[in-house]
Amino acid sequence: MALALGTGAILLVVLLWELVRPTLKRAVARGREIWSLRRGASTLSGYDPGRERRAEQRARALLRSCVDERDWAMYRDLGFLRVWGGLGERGRGEHASYAYLIYPHKPLVAYVPQTGALLNEYCVAFPDLSRPYGSSRLPDSDDVLAKWMALTADERRLVADANMHLPGRQIDPGRVRRDLLRLTRWEQERDRDPLGRDRRGSDHAATLHT
Repeated sequence: MALALGTGAILLVVLLWELVRPTLKRAVARGREIWSLRRGASTLSGYDPGRERRAEQRARALLRSCVDERDWAMYRDLGFLRVWGGLGERGRGEHASYAYLIYPHKPLVAYVPQTGALLNEYCVAFPDLSRPYGSSRLPDSDDVLAKWMALTADERRLVADANMHLPGRQIDPGRVRRDLLRLTRWEQERDRDPLGRDRRGSDHAATLHT
C-alpha cells in the first residue's frame, strides 16, 4: 500500500513538472533577456563612439597652436616630430650633436643628426587623467605634445626620469632610419620654397582663383 502511494506521488510530481516546465523555461529566458538589456544599457549609458575622434581633432589643433609652422608641417606630413638636443657640447639647433624623434605612444629616439647613428630609446608615459573617461592613453597628438613640452622645458629631468634602453627595444631601428631618410627628403623639398609655405595649401588656393 505504502509502495503504491509513493509511486503515485512520484508520478504526480513528474506530471506537474511536465506541465510547468515550458512556463518556467519561458520565464527564465525572459529574465535573462531583461538582464542582458539592462546590462547593455548600463554599459552604453553616456558612451559616445565619436569621442576619441573628436579628442584627437582637438589634440591636433592644440599641438598646431603650440609648435611652430615647420614642426606642425613635419608632424602632419611625416607623423613624428624632431627636437634638437640641448645637453650636447654644440648646443641647440641644427648644429646640435644629437636630436630626438617623437612618435605617438612610442619611446623617444635619440640619434646623431650628422651620421644618423641611433643612440638610445627613452620610454616615458603621460596617462590621460581626464574624467569620466580617463585611460592609460592620451590622444596621439596630445602624447606628442606632452613629450615635446617636457623636452623643450626640462630635457635633463625628462631624460633622467625616463627608462633608457638601447635602440631596437620597442621601435624597429630600420623604421627609424627610414623615417630619418624621409625627414631629410622632406626638408630638402620644403626648403626649395624660400617662404616655407604649405605647397598643398598654395595649390588649393591657386585652384580657387582660376
